[in-house]
Amino acid sequence: MNILLLGSGGREHAFAWKIVNSPKCSKLYVAPGNAGTSEIAENVSLGINDFPTIKDFVLEKEIALIVVGPEEPLVKGIADFFANDPETSQIPVIGPQKLGATLEGSKDFSKQFMERNGIPTAASGTFTTENIEEGLSFIEKQSLPVVLKADGLAAGKGVLICQSHEEALDSFKEMLLESKFGEASSKVVVEEYLSGIELSVFVATDGKSYKILPEAKDYKRIGEKDTGLNTGGMGAVTPVPFADAAFMKKVEEKVVQPTIKGLERENIDYKGFLFIGLMNVKGEPYVIEYNVRMGDPETQAVLPRIKSDFVDLLQAMGTKKLDQYVLELEDYVTATVVMVADGYPGKYPKGDPIEGLNFADNGNSITFHAGTTTNDAKEVITNGGRVMGITGKGKDIGEALANAYARTKEISWSGVYYRKDIGQDILNYGK
Repeated sequence: MNILLLGSGGREHAFAWKIVNSPKCSKLYVAPGNAGTSEIAENVSLGINDFPTIKDFVLEKEIALIVVGPEEPLVKGIADFFANDPETSQIPVIGPQKLGATLEGSKDFSKQFMERNGIPTAASGTFTTENIEEGLSFIEKQSLPVVLKADGLAAGKGVLICQSHEEALDSFKEMLLESKFGEASSKVVVEEYLSGIELSVFVATDGKSYKILPEAKDYKRIGEKDTGLNTGGMGAVTPVPFADAAFMKKVEEKVVQPTIKGLERENIDYKGFLFIGLMNVKGEPYVIEYNVRMGDPETQAVLPRIKSDFVDLLQAMGTKKLDQYVLELEDYVTATVVMVADGYPGKYPKGDPIEGLNFADNGNSITFHAGTTTNDAKEVITNGGRVMGITGKGKDIGEALANAYARTKEISWSGVYYRKDIGQDILNYGK
């Protein structure tokens, strides 16, 4: 079958890599893709939010499956657009319709969904300019630190953890009155701080059945020992030792099952991936947030551990036959190290030539492109903040990390940076 994949990051390169390795895929198009996807598929210049143009392309190329990588087209209703058009309604879109995507598009909506469906989460209140005084009073009563979340999409930057009430009050006013995060912070969720170990659980669902994919831990801060500014993610490892069978059983029974049942009960059409950000608080799972797509960079660590056919998984989700799919996993461990441009997550240059890509991956690592493109001389150059994700494989976390870091040393460009401590907490866990 011909497949269209939307997106251009490391997550999409990992998707593309799995899709083209399936005998079920005849031709893969990636819109807009990156330098890595262009080596294994055909990049096409389509705007991911330009639904009518995407439709024309889908009909012209006889696309049988549409896979949506990033959240923005989902929140804007791409799945609804295709489902409601008689010419395309039979083509499965992997990603929820707009109402389901609101689980990520609105923090307030997702908190209310959790409360309605008895899903454990932090206590919270939601405020706008109309009840700002009530919000200020609510903040003053919270124990420290105080968590503030912009309600809407803020490119991963809309969450603040405030260490004092004064900082929380000032930031709250900046978000509501000065549009600190634009339209995303026209509504602010004030949340209780949960102390524990964070992890990401990934679920594939057709709205009725589900498969729990390998869990992962990612590393958000730019600096080593989790210091400095938040980023889109500097690395990931899977599996994680603190998510043992007993804990994952609790996750399935207390979080995953009530979530899927809630979607079904509330008539939310959801055929896609659900990324559940969790906190392990003394052995109990609490939901921090829902994302309505796979995570980045976690996808680069998770997908190499899926042994069974990935296109079969996508098709089973899109045709509501997921109960018939058998998920098989590899027995190795994976670790992903993200290589970023100088200055990220602040201002960074683009257009720097990338050296070392001619060294072939030796089976112990996989090189995933994220912010890359090619110039007129056909050189691969930097084109984003997060440029590469290097995934190492191994029999244990130490070996996986060693293989990932060995590959990062072969690749370079001006000002390249990556954290040297990814996975060290996992290596030392329980010691």
